[in-house]
Amino acid sequence: MHDGTELFYRVWEPAPAVGAVATKAAVLFHRGHEHSGRVGELARTLTREGLRVFAWDQRGHGRSPGKRGYANSFGAIVKDADHFVRHICKQHEVEIRDVAVIGHSVGAVVAAAWVHDYAPPIRSLVLVTPAFRIKLYVPFAIPGLRLLARLTKSAFIKSYVRSSMLTHDAEQAAAYDSDSLISRNISVNVLLGVHDTSTRLIADAAAIRTPTLLLSADSDWVVSVPAQRRFFDRLGSSVKRMETLSGFRHAALHETGRQQVFDRISRFLAEAFDRPLLRESDALSHAPARTPPSGPIARLGFAIARTSLSTVGRLSQGISLGWLSGFDSGRSLDHIYRNRAEGITALGRLLDRLYLDTPGWVGIRNRKRNMEVLLERAIRQTHSARQDVQILDVAAGPGRYVLDTMSRLPDVPIWAVLRDRDEKGLADGRAIAAKLGLTHVRHEVGDAFDSNSIASAQPRPTIGIVSGLYELFDDNALILRSLRALHSIIKPDGLLLYTNQPWHPQLAFIANVLTNRDGKPWIMRCRSQEEMDSLVAFAGFDKVAMETDEQAIFTVSLARKRSVA
Repeated sequence: MHDGTELFYRVWEPAPAVGAVATKAAVLFHRGHEHSGRVGELARTLTREGLRVFAWDQRGHGRSPGKRGYANSFGAIVKDADHFVRHICKQHEVEIRDVAVIGHSVGAVVAAAWVHDYAPPIRSLVLVTPAFRIKLYVPFAIPGLRLLARLTKSAFIKSYVRSSMLTHDAEQAAAYDSDSLISRNISVNVLLGVHDTSTRLIADAAAIRTPTLLLSADSDWVVSVPAQRRFFDRLGSSVKRMETLSGFRHAALHETGRQQVFDRISRFLAEAFDRPLLRESDALSHAPARTPPSGPIARLGFAIARTSLSTVGRLSQGISLGWLSGFDSGRSLDHIYRNRAEGITALGRLLDRLYLDTPGWVGIRNRKRNMEVLLERAIRQTHSARQDVQILDVAAGPGRYVLDTMSRLPDVPIWAVLRDRDEKGLADGRAIAAKLGLTHVRHEVGDAFDSNSIASAQPRPTIGIVSGLYELFDDNALILRSLRALHSIIKPDGLLLYTNQPWHPQLAFIANVLTNRDGKPWIMRCRSQEEMDSLVAFAGFDKVAMETDEQAIFTVSLARKRSVA
């Protein structure tokens, strides 16, 4: 995994056909508390259909290491899923377009979150009794768990679920009870992560356009069927199917009559593999995400907030800078990156701290860290390939993330051209570079949407960067023109780092209260990750890696230039 942890997984291979090698694969994500050995019956059924089948033991489960039922966060588990599938594709020579994913219960939430957040071009998605809302039965359970998580960093709870609540099959219930690799514990932070991620998935299910089968059990004591229906109704796929398993309890893969479940999954996968993949041009047909209209009470609240921020709020250095240069400007973001509360009087510093700690700005700082992770990876890859490390950032502002990364890699010769249309931001960047002792950096005025401006950059870069820019603009044609200009100037096999904003929890507040660098209302353009990746692919790049924050507000991706766009 990304942190060096090694996870255990199993492989089921189909019987070899004469002169043929199995190319299609299914990846299984097991139910909460369980492990890969528990999905063997389904796996063997799928191998008879000619599929190679892979299943992991999630971190903290089965034969994989870690505290039982624990991970640093649910987002870390989703990130593990991305690394796991990429490992399978590389190690076992499987094309990701030939992969189908099946998740059961909490594993279905992992699978859905991975497809939503990372937008892998897989063939199909199967969700078996997905745990979008776990029935906790205790009044105010979620607020109580949030309080417990604040008081205790590593709090655990034990599952109330008995085997008889999972299945009618007495033999399967006994197997569950006697399995030493099953742990009933789950960490509170992971349980809350499942809840919060599911809330986000239900709200933004339209972003998932992968062909999807959802199997729901009508006698489910463990999870909410109405939550599954809300997710399904909002699902963006043109090929989607929700089927009810009559008389089934939650553990549908271990229920009496489970062969019908296996048969339904097999038929859906066969249809999916026979169907053409979604084309890049189809993925570009997304309608822009609009800021929802506000009612009279909300508008009054926004007016009060705008008045407060433009008067008393100016005691805060960050808020004052936002009104001066735009809350989306490079100078404003540099203050966010430094994360040091400043202002006039103690009240100003308090307001600045509250401002810096809003969810969007926390996400921006995570984006900076993720940018630096992938930028360092790109630099080391380029250097190890014996190519000059020449960076072009077309909308850098001061370019702090580039400068901080360069200062941490004194052993690698790096040249950087950092461009922006804001001369004040560029001046701030020159001051930062001088303070860090960086001499191979040039800050210059440039327009990220002008093809001639991009083409004039010298020297030609081996690494291109566009960060925090495209989410400010609605027009996909404008974005595509910029990306194609970058493709033209980046050297063969060069790399592109780009950011995206699939969603934001404060869209309406920002659009109605804050202003951008042009002094106009700051209206963000959210794009699903699939839409953004499709633009990048359409311009001639192949995505090779991605990082995101816990709430998947901001993503950073790394792509390699194809020889022909």
